[in-house]
Amino acid sequence: MAIPDHVKDRFAAGTQYIGGRLRPGTSGRTQDIVNPATGETVLGYELAGTADVDAAVAAARAALPGWAGATPGERSDALHRFAGVLAERAGELARTETLQCGKPIKLTTEFDVPGTVDNTAFFAGAARHLQGQSAGEYSADHTSYTRREPVGAVGSIAPWNYPLQMAAWKILPAVAAGNTVVLKPAEITPLTSLLFAEAAGHAGLPDGVVNIVSGAGRDAGEHLVGHPDVAMTSFTGSTEVGKRVARIATASVKRLHLELGGKAPFVVFDDADVEAAAHGAVAGSLINSGQDCTAATRAYVQRPLYEAFTAAVADLMAGVRLGDPLDPATDLGPLVSFAQRDRVAGFVDRARGYATVVTGGEAPGGELERGAYYRPTLITGAAQDSEIVRDEIFGPVLVVLPFDGDDEGIALANDTPYGLAASAWSRDVYRTGRATREIQAGCVWINDHIPIISEMPHGGYKQSGFGKDMSSYSFEEYTQVKHVMYDNTAAVRKDWHRTVFGDR
Repeated sequence: MAIPDHVKDRFAAGTQYIGGRLRPGTSGRTQDIVNPATGETVLGYELAGTADVDAAVAAARAALPGWAGATPGERSDALHRFAGVLAERAGELARTETLQCGKPIKLTTEFDVPGTVDNTAFFAGAARHLQGQSAGEYSADHTSYTRREPVGAVGSIAPWNYPLQMAAWKILPAVAAGNTVVLKPAEITPLTSLLFAEAAGHAGLPDGVVNIVSGAGRDAGEHLVGHPDVAMTSFTGSTEVGKRVARIATASVKRLHLELGGKAPFVVFDDADVEAAAHGAVAGSLINSGQDCTAATRAYVQRPLYEAFTAAVADLMAGVRLGDPLDPATDLGPLVSFAQRDRVAGFVDRARGYATVVTGGEAPGGELERGAYYRPTLITGAAQDSEIVRDEIFGPVLVVLPFDGDDEGIALANDTPYGLAASAWSRDVYRTGRATREIQAGCVWINDHIPIISEMPHGGYKQSGFGKDMSSYSFEEYTQVKHVMYDNTAAVRKDWHRTVFGDR
């Protein structure tokens, strides 16, 4: 599956999008983009260096006064046009995302691209609703109100698992609020972020509002985070890297938004519909080959349903179709790289010493051996404190553990340093209500797992980070709140002045 000629031609000028133009990187180091379904190199490019980051930040700073000074209606109109351009280019975006990530084409055409178009349309509308508190006399002698103002030039870093969607999540709320952005995508999957930025320019967003630097984290990423002209850092990625980003950003007291790792529990109570729960667990653990920070990874099943649930999951996993990501019949594509495939395999191979691999646990042979494929894997018999239960695997692996009472099930769900997402399965509204209150996660689904919508926030508890993507709540990250206070008395001497000089 070679890169389409028109896409290759488009990136002939380079893979840095700065000030509305594509240009080559200047680091002197190259990076190959590899199709993980075949192992073939589809595009090599020169990585961004610190000079490219400086140029992108300068472009963002230059564009800031004009974009921040635009009316909400003007920004809204531009974003509506942006959504239209993305919809027109949906096929190209889907194919390119499949090419660089190995995602099944049905995932990119039915989830990644429509979700991105919808996010764009949502923020086009939300741009008109950046409101502060109503004016009022909260002090008898003054009128107060609040303003929401852009933070400034934002430096964002996005991961490789959802390159297009993460570009949207990082860029859209920021620019809707009047900020400008420099985004660093993962260096192995930059293509759809670049297409996204080009679409923004085609829609009429001014040059410099959206900039992309395709570089390595240790070079371009860290320079972007620590850049003195970047007012805010937004990072999505692993918790360990997030800690390093936080240290760099907070050294200059930048505003910081972190969306980090997850280890989502999937709690099945004994009155749940076991067939529905099994289908939900397989879909929720295998979406995007399990490379999803909200994927179902730990299924806790109340003991009366444990055997039936485990058997049903094993049967469903055995029927999942691995294959060419461009084939609409393919259910599961490869992992994003051979390194990631080997990392997942290492977790499973070590687990054989203390747990049971019920199904999967291997890379397929035959034609698929050329790619970074790994079979859907179900593991039982692991202890709560084992590596396979505790650590983020980021692959098509589900661990199932039993529990007895409801207290134990919720306690096990919360027994993790992470808190990004979770689900609970039951027909009892009181049980599910308790689960939504007591499970410590930024999103708790009931009788489902994975769906997200533009109108609702996404973000975590604990070591899954802080701050929100999507929804109007994301504006809390990308705006400064300013209190404005007017004196209403016109008095030369205010009563409170006597605390400094004079008598009443």
